[in-house]
Amino acid sequence: MDQAYSDALQMPVPANLVGTWRRFGSVGPVYEIIGAGVELTGGDRLMRIRVVETGEEIDYRLTEILDDPRER
Repeated sequence: MDQAYSDALQMPVPANLVGTWRRFGSVGPVYEIIGAGVELTGGDRLMRIRVVETGEEIDYRLTEILDDPRER
């Protein structure tokens, strides 16, 4: 199987992450993913998130989100 195709299968659909919660690292603040943004070069994408503690909304890279643990 072609490697690029295989990697694409492992990447989640950004819109499916909207409404889910994650945490910055193992002990950082919780954030909610609130929107999918523009696609970046190299296959990454910006996602719009809201930090629960502060209410701040920022753009955050999808690859960084995928490294953060899910919040239950």
